[in-house]
Amino acid sequence: MRTPLLTELPPEAGVWLEIDTAAQRLVVWRGRERQWACEVSTGANGTGEEEGSGATPLGWHTIRSAIGAGQPPGTVYRGRRPTGEIYTEALAAAHPGRDWILTRILWLGGLEPGRNRGGNVDSQRRYIYLHGTPPSEPMGVARSHGCVRVRDDDLLALFEIAVPGTPVWLHD
Repeated sequence: MRTPLLTELPPEAGVWLEIDTAAQRLVVWRGRERQWACEVSTGANGTGEEEGSGATPLGWHTIRSAIGAGQPPGTVYRGRRPTGEIYTEALAAAHPGRDWILTRILWLGGLEPGRNRGGNVDSQRRYIYLHGTPPSEPMGVARSHGCVRVRDDDLLALFEIAVPGTPVWLHD
């Protein structure tokens, strides 16, 4: 995995992701060609990079790690590890208020020192992910704790093409 340089972004070829927090939309690009798009849900606290803010960080990132290959859809994660549970409404009722991280995790690392990398603005140390969410959670509405929530079908497709090293641009 090679970390892209800021001067190389967006890439002329290859896959990259654009996440528009104002539109609550993720677009998959291959070079300058738009491939497909889906609704997402970003931070309920808006955008921001500071640790503990619950906000979604902006700027250029890269996928540092892809977690969950081979796990069934609905797999529940805690601390980036499968719990052995599969999400159901009954499980949700037994754990009200739990922030569900489901199916797959694409862990982001910031590429812009002082903005989303290093110090108290480090996206990777803030555990900012693209991850699955229960079907009852709305898309197109900012409701997360800072991560980017994605529907399972879209996340499974992303997981196949947005491998570690894939650039991700978050903006408002």
